[in-house]
Amino acid sequence: MKAFNLTELSQTLLCPPGNGVFTVSTAQDRKERLHQLLYPDLDPETAWKESLYQLSDLSGCMILGVPSDCGGGIQRGANWGPLFIREKLWQTVPAPRAFELGDVRVIPHLLHDKYLNEETLRKCRKALYSKDTHLPVSPLSITEYYLDQFYQQIQQVGVLALGGDHSVSYPLVGSYLRAQKRLGKKVALIHFDAHTDLLTERLGIDLCFGSWVPPVLQYLTSPHYCYQLGLRSSSKDKAYWQNKFGIQQFWAAEIVEQGERHITDYMIEDLKRKGVEALYISFDIDALDKQFAGATGTPEGAGLHPDQCMLILDQLNQAFPITGADLVEVAPLVWSQGISDQEHTLCSAARIGTFLIDALNHAFQ
Repeated sequence: MKAFNLTELSQTLLCPPGNGVFTVSTAQDRKERLHQLLYPDLDPETAWKESLYQLSDLSGCMILGVPSDCGGGIQRGANWGPLFIREKLWQTVPAPRAFELGDVRVIPHLLHDKYLNEETLRKCRKALYSKDTHLPVSPLSITEYYLDQFYQQIQQVGVLALGGDHSVSYPLVGSYLRAQKRLGKKVALIHFDAHTDLLTERLGIDLCFGSWVPPVLQYLTSPHYCYQLGLRSSSKDKAYWQNKFGIQQFWAAEIVEQGERHITDYMIEDLKRKGVEALYISFDIDALDKQFAGATGTPEGAGLHPDQCMLILDQLNQAFPITGADLVEVAPLVWSQGISDQEHTLCSAARIGTFLIDALNHAFQ
């Protein structure tokens, strides 16, 4: 793949943090609050563009928003997740130690370019880029194209991506795993979720929130390097999924029954035996019980407690560097039990996000 100037590519394919949700006037105040936190008393567009000239000199954690919920299918609203999570992060930990890449530019009606005809591609390219180009236009395609270029040119950084529904993990994890394979590193995927996301298609669509895992398994040394935790909502049992895909699962009930330390000890021993060198964390907020994560598209009961997840993450991080991560499915304007769902969910997300920022910084210090 031809290498592009990464600063120019970032300025073209991305936009300032919070601007990935396309609005004209409605909800502009939400973006302005975030911009005031990130770029106080500065023009956010100018400040963000100028910051991107530092890219090649940086190391540590970088935050990328992928505010797309076109791949969801039960309850939309995760497109607002990146903006609200960032705001909560900055309120919880003033000036988090992470560089802001910004948001992927999102046309909210699109998912992946392979589903589009040539006329739609041409019109959307004109709308996004105002010029004749062959650049991608759908959020999953833009994310994949950008990160493939990013990982070719920058190695001493870890990306924490904020979603978005879980379909966004298809390009995020795929690009990361391909980059690690080029470096000759053996890595594992640690996937927290209430759902398996192991469908091969949903209503004929092969890339969505419920089917992103199968296409990325090919980039692992073996599917056995994918570990899923917190599962509890599935039409099939654990044996079915493990036998079909060769992955490893730890359902919420067995984590509660056996204890998170027992499960984590087993995982660490297994990872070390395989010679794993680094981890990617994909964290769907609905891995948590709905009392801690009600503002999501598919809240589920009988889930994990945030303390359990933090212990698992901490123990894994003590044994292996976390070099990539995503935090998805936070839908801050969606709730079933009241406005407290939003606050509880954002507090949980900020806690997990803060940990992942610190872990990524530590991995590349």
